[in-house]
Amino acid sequence: MADTAIPEGLLGADPDLNDVEALNVRVLTPFQMAWRRYWHHKGAAIATIIMTMLLIIVIFAPLTARYGINEQVLKIQEGNNVYLSPRSIAWMGTDEIGRDIYSRLIWGVRTSLFIGVTSAILSVIIGTTVGAIAGLRGGVFDDLMMRVTDIFLAFPFLVLVIVVRAALGNLPWLTAIIGDISSIRFLIVLFAIFGWMGVARLVRGQVLSLKEREFIEASRAVGASNTRIVLSHLLPNSIGPILVALTLSVAGSIIGESTLSFFGLGPQPGTNSTSLGLLVELSSSGAKQGNWWLVAFPCGALVLLVVCINFIGDGLRDAVDAKLDTGK
Repeated sequence: MADTAIPEGLLGADPDLNDVEALNVRVLTPFQMAWRRYWHHKGAAIATIIMTMLLIIVIFAPLTARYGINEQVLKIQEGNNVYLSPRSIAWMGTDEIGRDIYSRLIWGVRTSLFIGVTSAILSVIIGTTVGAIAGLRGGVFDDLMMRVTDIFLAFPFLVLVIVVRAALGNLPWLTAIIGDISSIRFLIVLFAIFGWMGVARLVRGQVLSLKEREFIEASRAVGASNTRIVLSHLLPNSIGPILVALTLSVAGSIIGESTLSFFGLGPQPGTNSTSLGLLVELSSSGAKQGNWWLVAFPCGALVLLVVCINFIGDGLRDAVDAKLDTGK
């Protein structure tokens, strides 16, 4: 029999070890696989790059804005500065008193992102807690919380927010806790109050589908408490839907703030700030007067912001779902 040449890499004292080395298989951690799946989602990748650039611009607003929040691009004695169309001194034109739309848009997006992210985090924390407890305990508590959730979800969100806004605004003792009716803090609390129901139903469904699984029964068998089961098993296995709900809550809060501001019910950040909703509110007068830049740039920024957040949510959903891994 002719001699068979053995590759040099397979030679060694331990044949099993040499075989493993010959395969040269790279083992990825769950985080690395999720990271790879996320960046293979083209929409999420592009949206992440855009959002990163946008966050850098708004975080460093004092440096990236060309003018102050209420600064006019020209002094009145230097010439007309009202309703200027886009030009070198005002890239996105000016408003009714000569303020730079580009600079105000940077500050407005900063405020709206703060409102959206803060209210979404509070909503997800409340909804996750309620949904996990309701799903794990079941019984009367579960039925009661789900019926309360159904009642709130049955009403149109905008109508419910406007009605409760007026009701809470007439309770002076709440002002010290949640702020004045026209404050940013009040709006964040308002969105958190009505934003947790959908998250609660989502988390409850996940918990109900997981709590009878073998690894949960094994945890109970070794004496794990309900708190440990929720924190160590149920919530980590529900992180995908929770992350998607978080991104949807951010987008929903930003749209909600813009809608309320459009009707004159939004927050008044103060003389040294503004919000995207207030700029969208001004677009109604700009449309009537034919000043297209007052409509195009604030509304375009709102659409871009919401679309990017939704794409990021889709990417996070794909990243945490191992079943969507195509092996690329």
